[in-house]
Amino acid sequence: MNIKDLLLNGTSFLLLMKQYAIDIADIKIQDEELLADYFFKHPQLSKESICIEGKNEDGIINFFGTLHYNLFSKLAVFEMQGFEKSAGQELN
Repeated sequence: MNIKDLLLNGTSFLLLMKQYAIDIADIKIQDEELLADYFFKHPQLSKESICIEGKNEDGIINFFGTLHYNLFSKLAVFEMQGFEKSAGQELN
């Protein structure tokens, strides 16, 4: 199970994306592969700073915050600390 799937298990992350009119298909977690490797090596409750990119009709929104996770419980929670909007860019 990847990080995005863990986040989508919770309703608060889905509500955050809905609030900014971001389609779930247009979400990208920066360095997700590196983070996933780290998380699998440390599956206990922990946290890591992350950036999540989302795209809506107005452009790109970068969400900055802390990902709290516990792979044993298959749980991840994103605690947003800020965001930045960038109009007219393409999501990679």
